[in-house]
Amino acid sequence: MFSDFNAPFVITPFSPLQDTYRHQGQRRALARELRRRGIHDERVLTALASVPRHLFFEPAFEAHAYQDKAFPIGEGQTISQPYTVAFQTQLLNVQPTDRVLEVGTGSGYQCAVLLQLTPHVDSIEFNAVLFARTRQFLAALGAGGAALHCGDGSVGLPAKAPFDGILVTAGAPGLPPALLRQLRVGGRLVIPVGDNLTQRMVRVTREGPESFIREEFEEFRFVPLLGASGWRQ
Repeated sequence: MFSDFNAPFVITPFSPLQDTYRHQGQRRALARELRRRGIHDERVLTALASVPRHLFFEPAFEAHAYQDKAFPIGEGQTISQPYTVAFQTQLLNVQPTDRVLEVGTGSGYQCAVLLQLTPHVDSIEFNAVLFARTRQFLAALGAGGAALHCGDGSVGLPAKAPFDGILVTAGAPGLPPALLRQLRVGGRLVIPVGDNLTQRMVRVTREGPESFIREEFEEFRFVPLLGASGWRQ
């Protein structure tokens, strides 16, 4: 069930008037480090080098912005480390015309990265407090053209399906059936699956109406996916 916040909130592209030009050297250095660690999709590297991650931090913690680590953002959530964002985004293989669903808006950083690759992004956040904060922040930043929603992302967004890509930014106990159903044939679901300590990154590609290919990759550690097909709150 989606809350009254469910009305999409449309945001516009990064404004040159915003503080987006500082730390450009650090963003380029981060992209070089990600390439060294195996991120080979130049579009993904360019996307991460383009998004001013320091703006997603309180000024007192700005020094942490371009370190390759996760960082708390309140409400028991974190902004994922850049390598994790790059790894998931690379697996999703976003094309410019793709329609993408992000489950777990969080700080909005992953959403902003996706918007560098396609303008067709919907993002759902379970936590109403975090949703309201990020909605306001992204509006002030002018960061992209995503439609933001507040609700249970583990059941997807049926009204906007099917999607070419679905990216889940929280650890799930299994593959949510609703997300599989909302993939277009040829569409990809990227999701960390495991217990509440560690998860293995999984990519599921829909080959046909009832045919899916599952691939497994590295282990990661995410906050839990909450909702009907996630963990109990």
